[in-house]
Amino acid sequence: MRCARRLLFRWHSPPHPHVHTHNDNNREIGVMSNIQSSKTGVATRLFCLVGFLWSVVAFSACRPYTVVTFAEATRIAEGEAFDANSFVESRWPEVVSTILERSADLSTVLSAIEVNANGQATKENLQQVASQYGLTTEGQAHVFMVKGQGVVTAVDTESSRGMMEVALQGYEGPLKVKILIGPRLPSDETSVRDAVGFIQFGDFRDQTEFGKVARELNSRIIRDVLGGLDRETLMGKHVTFYGAFTIRTQNIPGDIDVSEIFIVPIQLEVEGA
Repeated sequence: MRCARRLLFRWHSPPHPHVHTHNDNNREIGVMSNIQSSKTGVATRLFCLVGFLWSVVAFSACRPYTVVTFAEATRIAEGEAFDANSFVESRWPEVVSTILERSADLSTVLSAIEVNANGQATKENLQQVASQYGLTTEGQAHVFMVKGQGVVTAVDTESSRGMMEVALQGYEGPLKVKILIGPRLPSDETSVRDAVGFIQFGDFRDQTEFGKVARELNSRIIRDVLGGLDRETLMGKHVTFYGAFTIRTQNIPGDIDVSEIFIVPIQLEVEGA
């Protein structure tokens, strides 16, 4: 600003007779203006550069952050993809041991269910039974780990979702016990996943991952538990089993049909096999 005021003063002051003429003053002003503009431009660019460098330093202080290449980012994303097979592989021994060690006698569980003439039980009664012998999921399904033995009285081998009916030892009630024997299991079957208690929905990113675990568990059961089963020779055989079953109540008005109980086996022994 001092330079600007000096230039204006020289412009309006009368020329000194011994120093400059009016034209000389004009030339001096032009030269000084060019010099000043050049200095100002350099200063401005220098200021911007310093500001940019300071911003970089300040941003660097805002760690933590990591710079990765596109290839690395791709590998990270692929590595974070959920692998249901690996998940089940690592937990399968615990699933089996939990059911073998903590199962309730199926005859005891069924005897605790109060059934009317239509094979139905109240939701209140089922909740009480689940509290004592099983657990209730967030989706209001009652799941149980059970064990039992009995004689095979009927076998369905025509359906891909085959099953055998068992006259359960120690139970004289009206409920029918059916054990799923494959070669496929129902697509919505989640009994084993839910009954063990340590595989929780909150441990996964979404319902898709949670569902994959149930399907992978079922695939493991079909392969390892039911794979060598001779379905054609089951009739009349004595069987011992460990497994899980579910009674669903969500969005079902009134009493719940429990006339048939479907067991997913985690261990199945057939007499003479």
